Amino acid sequence: MLSERQQQIVEESIKIIDEKGIQGLTIKNLSKAIGISEPGIYRHFESKTEILLTILNNFKDMALMLSGMMETFEATAVEKMDFMFSKMLELFSVTPSMVSVIFSEEIFKNEEVLKNRIVEILNLHAQTIENIIAKGQLEKNIREDVDKKSLALIAMGSLRLLVKRWDLNNHDFSLNKEGKKLIAVLSKILEKEA
Repeated sequence: MLSERQQQIVEESIKIIDEKGIQGLTIKNLSKAIGISEPGIYRHFESKTEILLTILNNFKDMALMLSGMMETFEATAVEKMDFMFSKMLELFSVTPSMVSVIFSEEIFKNEEVLKNRIVEILNLHAQTIENIIAKGQLEKNIREDVDKKSLALIAMGSLRLLVKRWDLNNHDFSLNKEGKKLIAVLSKILEKEA
C-alpha cells in the first residue's frame, strides 16, 4: 500500500509524462511540481525507475482485477468484451494522462524491468481476451474459423489504435462514443453467423 506522499508522487509523475513526455519526468521536475526537495522524493522512491514500476504495477493490478471479473462474469463472450473494453475506455476518458504512460513505448526500450512489466500487462490482457474468445467458441457464439489469438489481436489492436488516435488528436472526440462504435463492429467480426 502506498503512503499518501507516494501516491502524490505517482499521480504527479503521470501528469508530467502526459504534459512533457517521459523525458520530462525528472526528479528535479517532480520535486518542483510537488514542492518538496529532490532528496525528499528519494525518501519515498529509490529512483525514477521505481516510480515508473509502481505506475505499471497499478496497471497490472487493474488488468488482474479485470481478468478475475471476466472469469466470474456470467455473460456471452461479446458481452464480456463489451464490458471489458468499455471499462478501459472509461478509465482512459476520466484519466487521459494514463494513455501517455501505458502507450509510451520509450518507457520500455531502455529499462528492461519496465519493458518486462509492460509485456506482462499486454500478455495478461491478451490472455484474458483469448480466454473469453475460446469460451465463446466452445459455446458456439464466437466464430471458429479464425483462431483465438488472431481474433484477440484484432480486438486489442483496434482498441489501442482508437485510444492512441484520440490521444494524439488532443481528445477532440468522444472516446466512449467512438469506442461503442468500435465495440459494435468488433462484435460483428467476432460473432458466429447464425
